[in-house]
Amino acid sequence: MSYLTKATTPQLYLLTNDDKFELLYQKLETALATGLIGLIQIRRKKILALPDGSAQLFEEAREIVELAQSHNVPIVMNDNVDMATQLGIGVHLGQQDGCATDARQFLGSAQIVGRTCHGSAALVEKAKSDGASYAAMGAIFASTTKPKAEAISRQQLEAGCQKDIDICVIGGLTAENISNLKGLPIKYVAVVGDIMDLPVNQIAKRCQQWQQALSDWNAPA
Repeated sequence: MSYLTKATTPQLYLLTNDDKFELLYQKLETALATGLIGLIQIRRKKILALPDGSAQLFEEAREIVELAQSHNVPIVMNDNVDMATQLGIGVHLGQQDGCATDARQFLGSAQIVGRTCHGSAALVEKAKSDGASYAAMGAIFASTTKPKAEAISRQQLEAGCQKDIDICVIGGLTAENISNLKGLPIKYVAVVGDIMDLPVNQIAKRCQQWQQALSDWNAPA
């Protein structure tokens, strides 16, 4: 397929997990210090479930944003346009979490707006027309973060990749299985567990392993 020739080396897109904040911060600090992270998403579902969750999340997010900005890495907030606006960052929206067009109007043209599109090329096309920066497709493999998410087919992913918008893949991705997608025109490879579930002292090495896995993205098989 001709669109495969457009493939460039994907960037690592790191999503936070639900570790206690002190540990989470150390992990993010270690990962960012490698210089290999292209985008971060603040996603703290368990914090939001607490009675004072929004206030706590905002304070955490301020520290994470400052850390990311010190490494010149862009950052987005999961599902919350209001908080993203207050923090001056981008946003990632699920299909049930607001309109990408509205998010773009609130946040302006400079911020990243991501949209979950599952396995639907039609949703990818809609994300593009609504002004999203990227469309996230998945789950690619079974995921511990979202165990009920249905894996999409290679055909669905390839159809989405033809819609002329940056594509993010997510769901069960590891430095070992990412080679199954080699050569596709993917902008971001979203990772949670394969990096963030490791001890702090193993994260830098794992980021390096990811970089090695992505470095020959366009090399002949």
